[in-house]
Amino acid sequence: MTARKGKDLLIKIDDGGSFVTVAGLRARRLAFNAESVDITDAESSGRWRELLGGAGVQRAALSGGGLFKDQTSDALARSVFFASEIRDWQVVIPEFGTVTGPFQIVALEYAGRHDGEMTFEIAMESAGELQFAAV
Repeated sequence: MTARKGKDLLIKIDDGGSFVTVAGLRARRLAFNAESVDITDAESSGRWRELLGGAGVQRAALSGGGLFKDQTSDALARSVFFASEIRDWQVVIPEFGTVTGPFQIVALEYAGRHDGEMTFEIAMESAGELQFAAV
């Protein structure tokens, strides 16, 4: 696989029938995490830590930031946040695959300087099982 442009990583929100790309993003990030369950005891071999496979909680965090464009996707994200709604989101990772599943917006921030553009930051946490479809 060759290097890919960061702009090709897309974050999309379900608008009730299809997925629309969140407009104006300059940066995007998808992070997967899994908790470990420590089962080490006095009889663990060589006092090495032991973990219980398949027992921890998995989660994903999705975030992005960019220019406020006041487009359809901006209005949708805003209304979903204020309604504390859980929506399906989709992350398209070029030449890798697509991650789809329910997320809740946990942070929505707007900023602007008097001599610059208005920007926004958005953060989401997974709220259920995610599906991965390879390219």
